[in-house]
Amino acid sequence: MDRRSFVGGAVVGAGVAAASGAGAAAVNIAALPNMRVDDPADLPFVADPGEKRGEMLYRRFGRHDEKISAIGIGGFHLGKSTLTDAEATRLIHQAIERGITFMDNCWDYNKGRSELRMGEALEEGSRRDKVFLMSKMDGRTKQEAIDQIDTSLKRLRTDRIDLVQHHEILRYDDPDRVFGEGGAMEGFEAARQAGKLRYIGFTGHKDPRIHLQMLAVAKERGFTFDSCQMPLNVMDAHFRSFAHLVLPHLVADGVAVLGMKTFGDSVLLKSGAPIEPVEYIHYSLNLPTTTVVLGMEQQRDMDQAFEALSTFQPMDKTKVAELLARSKPYALEGKYELFKTSTIFDGTAKNAEWLGEDVAAVKDLAPKME
Repeated sequence: MDRRSFVGGAVVGAGVAAASGAGAAAVNIAALPNMRVDDPADLPFVADPGEKRGEMLYRRFGRHDEKISAIGIGGFHLGKSTLTDAEATRLIHQAIERGITFMDNCWDYNKGRSELRMGEALEEGSRRDKVFLMSKMDGRTKQEAIDQIDTSLKRLRTDRIDLVQHHEILRYDDPDRVFGEGGAMEGFEAARQAGKLRYIGFTGHKDPRIHLQMLAVAKERGFTFDSCQMPLNVMDAHFRSFAHLVLPHLVADGVAVLGMKTFGDSVLLKSGAPIEPVEYIHYSLNLPTTTVVLGMEQQRDMDQAFEALSTFQPMDKTKVAELLARSKPYALEGKYELFKTSTIFDGTAKNAEWLGEDVAAVKDLAPKME
């Protein structure tokens, strides 16, 4: 405990003793956590910008030797109804031709359309082996996770997914459900043993403390994730910051960092902050990310991503501080990070059935609630 926390705890403890009446033992209570850091630019920065091949940079996948593209293409946007199947296929094919290998997706995106489109695009011209394919599962039980993985394999037209992640770790009970008896981790491990997936990770966007809880529960069980996906953007550094609270732990444990919500599905750009779109991407690339997942719905989105790559130069703390000074007035209350402060992005909160029913052990213990 640092001095500030100790002093705060001591003061609170003294207050508890006084309020409890004469003879009560003093209780030392730790100070409430300060969710705003004193120095937003005090961050871990990327040590190696990556291996340049063509237009793309390639970075190591965490502690593993495999390298993947520093920019990934997001599956959600590819499945939107505003795009035709042909337009989505064209974007995926062009992404691969220009060096993007990381393909992001999820079992629930657009009721399966995102995976279906990606599967068709990768099957055409035998492109599957040219990419690092990732998808995410909502199921919190072993059986639900297995069923969702099998469905995703069919949609993606493949016999294996390189990386499968537990999706939307948003609630404090999610880690316990994932790792509990009959939980989703058992399903993931069974799928890995069957050769259906290679790596295991998790993702979430709500609160960095929930990510820390997931890491802590995993560590208690002797498990280290291969990847972790989370919001990393110029506003995150000021409010419930994943970069400050979670990123150092991932780097220390060799967990591949997958950045997302660079623009918050364009909401951050509505803030009017005096920051250019390519600077948003530069910030995320400057962190020790393995890949930064970007939504691409049209040609200009892809061109913008490659412009950011071509102009990226590692930034020192002074340059990062200047950039974050421009975002600070818009970021302090999380107004534009709706994924943290609203339910707009919480698919599993609106569709609890995606998580699956409680496991048998819980049902056996549970009292009747009616």
